[in-house]
Amino acid sequence: MGVIDLSMELAIGIDIGGTNTKYGIVNHRGEILDKGDIKTDAFPTIEEFINGLHEAVSPIIEKYASVGIKGIGLGAPNGNYYTGTIEYAPNLPWRGVIPIAKMITERFSVPCTLTNDANAAAMGEMLYGAARGMKDFIMITLGTGVGSGIVSNGLMIYGHDGFAGELGHIIVRPGGRKHWSTGAHGSLEAYCSATGISITAKKLRAENIHSALNEIPEDKIDSRAVFEMAEKGDETAKEVFRYTGQILGEALANFIMFSSPEAIILFGGVIKAGDYIMKPTREHMEKNLLPIFQNKVKLVFSELKEADAAILGASALAWES
Repeated sequence: MGVIDLSMELAIGIDIGGTNTKYGIVNHRGEILDKGDIKTDAFPTIEEFINGLHEAVSPIIEKYASVGIKGIGLGAPNGNYYTGTIEYAPNLPWRGVIPIAKMITERFSVPCTLTNDANAAAMGEMLYGAARGMKDFIMITLGTGVGSGIVSNGLMIYGHDGFAGELGHIIVRPGGRKHWSTGAHGSLEAYCSATGISITAKKLRAENIHSALNEIPEDKIDSRAVFEMAEKGDETAKEVFRYTGQILGEALANFIMFSSPEAIILFGGVIKAGDYIMKPTREHMEKNLLPIFQNKVKLVFSELKEADAAILGASALAWES
């Protein structure tokens, strides 16, 4: 029976991250049949990267050649769906505007479609995860940064230039904390990303000298360490998540009043803090909504494995092309 499942062609999903690039071959049911990864930052030029990627992925393509590859879907930071270019991605080794979809299409002789990494995750969720059957939802990825993908009436919102949906960079605290990369003051990412949580934790532990957070070396203060201290009952650690959840909840209320989604799907390492962050998030989200929006929007966790979501989402692009 396995062969019949494959007969509808396969897609390759590639997720380019600042450190690692993951790739996999996916069937229509969202099963990853084969996968691997290479180090993004091991390739100083884009040409070397594409050669390295081709070398890594070719054996998989050959393995499934009898079934056929429909296309390659690519998720990348600052990836532009319209132009197929990565534009000024701050955390990739290559600068400027890179026509990556065209370069991969030519190198692999398979059509390649590009989108940004958060949009790819949203597409994966819509086809294979918690947003199956939904026409209106917002995907928020809470990792090193805060990414987002907005789906309305069943369509991904790209905007006129391909860059819509940068909800991580909206200003939630005017004149607030300076963002380490953009220089903006008070953006959502500066507070609710894993990086932002680490900054909050360092600030609050300095103000609370008896907090167990002070026992952790400076460079080990991350959201996991804060979670572990919260579990041990440390009030300052709990306050880090309460504060983060309040800011996130207020921002989600704004997003809901903008596009009235059926659900907001949360994804990424930060949500592993569970109720410590989710309770204040939900509370402040509902508190800041107009009555017509209250108690209507589901706040749900991604159903996709974190390691696979990016590959699945990127591969979803190939079915569309």
